[in-house]
Amino acid sequence: MSRLPALLLSSTVGLSVAVGLSACGLPSGGTSGDTSGTGTPASDGLTVLAAASLTDVLEEVADLVRAEHPDLQVDLAFAASSTVVQQVDQGAPADVVVLAGPEPLAMVDPDLVRGDPVVVATNTLVLTVPAGPDDPGTGPVTAVEDLARDGIRLVVCRPEAPCGRAAETLLADLGVAPRIASYEPDARATLTKVELGEADAGLVWRTDVLAADGRVREVPLPEGAEVTNDYPLAVVSVDPAAAWFVEAITSEDGRRLLADAGFGLP
Repeated sequence: MSRLPALLLSSTVGLSVAVGLSACGLPSGGTSGDTSGTGTPASDGLTVLAAASLTDVLEEVADLVRAEHPDLQVDLAFAASSTVVQQVDQGAPADVVVLAGPEPLAMVDPDLVRGDPVVVATNTLVLTVPAGPDDPGTGPVTAVEDLARDGIRLVVCRPEAPCGRAAETLLADLGVAPRIASYEPDARATLTKVELGEADAGLVWRTDVLAADGRVREVPLPEGAEVTNDYPLAVVSVDPAAAWFVEAITSEDGRRLLADAGFGLP
């Protein structure tokens, strides 16, 4: 799978393929597409569609695949999980999808999923504000209670996005009813509003704050006020390259990359 809809296309990475198969419901024998002469199907490339919050770490997972298969073309595309699901159901080429939360996965046509999905990571919603001055107590939002003050611009993800549902849950649990300045398509777009100073605060994933590299900072939430999300991975093609990607992200090196990016490990 090498072509992506313009809505999702993020980057194309050149990788290679030696032929081999593993779990995730992929076949172990030859197919009509077998060109290797060994009874093993050859891959025509790898397409991974994933939640926007995985943008940085999946680029690094792709490097693990590249180390084993230097000639394989890999297309990585990132968007809100609801958008990923919509594109897959509309026939967008894909071999693997990685989504933020089980709800989007439930909307994928089950006939497209090969084998059992596997949770590869978890993430936690946090309150973030612009980095501003060195003194963390000088901004308009220094505690979650500040969100209810007049004039505070809070940005969150759209309700249909996993980060939007998580934000609704968190605010309800905290008993805070702020005025929402805008609803963004995904956590990365929400974070950008905060980075640019177009919002006083945003609710995003902890990994997004780490990826911002000091341009925003996290405001502590009350103890026990955490909303955590699973990231399920599903294989949606019979291409053997899908199994190579699964092997990479679930390997010791893949789990280390996820942990370094701030993801929890199941």
